[in-house]
Amino acid sequence: MPEPILSTAGLTRRFGEDLAVDGLTLEVYPGEVFGFLGHNGAGKTTTVRLLNGVLTPSAGQARVLGLDPMADGPALRRQTGVLTETPSLDERLTARVNLSLYADLYGVPKAAVKTRVDALLAAFDLAERADDKVGEYSKGMKQRLALARTVLHQPTLLFLDEPTAALDPVASRQVHEMIQNTAREGRTVFINTHNLVEAQRLCDRVGVMEHGRLVAIGAPHDLARRLVRTLAVEFELAPDSTARALQALQAGPGAASAGPRNDTVIVSGAEREAIPDLIAALVNASVRIYQVTLQEPTLEDVYFALHSAAEATQ
Repeated sequence: MPEPILSTAGLTRRFGEDLAVDGLTLEVYPGEVFGFLGHNGAGKTTTVRLLNGVLTPSAGQARVLGLDPMADGPALRRQTGVLTETPSLDERLTARVNLSLYADLYGVPKAAVKTRVDALLAAFDLAERADDKVGEYSKGMKQRLALARTVLHQPTLLFLDEPTAALDPVASRQVHEMIQNTAREGRTVFINTHNLVEAQRLCDRVGVMEHGRLVAIGAPHDLARRLVRTLAVEFELAPDSTARALQALQAGPGAASAGPRNDTVIVSGAEREAIPDLIAALVNASVRIYQVTLQEPTLEDVYFALHSAAEATQ
């Protein structure tokens, strides 16, 4: 494995009696798209602030891009791009001026500013409104401008908090492509998101936070296999054989969860190991099977399984 681009050991942050981040130990690797999942108040945003040296930890330590966020905050933030949940833009200025101003703050070479600003305005579909004041923009346009600002200085590590919030499907796809292209270029993306479908599509690995604690980490597919033991199975059958199929399944595994839908039978909550037995029961009843489709557990299934387990221990 390569050296992690980001690592924490026992990272903790308290606000008075409230424990916002509880002993977080985590590693993220170069070129990875890492998803940080959790409900509001789970500790995701506080973690990002700790990793960028904006907040001081109560205990533990972190290294980001080889730097200590607290000791080397300014140097670190020159190499990271942060999209906050509420974009901070000057609404009295135009989009072009906003980006040019931030380019100066980030130290983008003056000779490159105009070219880079124009390219980002075009990439995020803002070129036609580039000289309008941002206060006149829709919420989605402001989000796109904030994303453009986040990548303006070509950071090595991106922190994106709900990057597709308020975006329409076309703009969301553009952001997804930007994230994927960023990773292909060898940069790293750390995404805070509630959008579990988005996380499953984009992320190499995810970490799930509950009440400040990291309760699971891994590739979405691996977590689904490990934490959700059952799945749904759809059998496409010969016409008019549904009743016979249900009768056959009543004597076998999963009978209580079998139900008809047109010329198919759905068995929910099936153990993976029981699937050959289900097929055998249908074959022995002379039911012709045209297709068997496994509906694998999703990241959403994983998240709610973990959330329910965490709530049960509170």
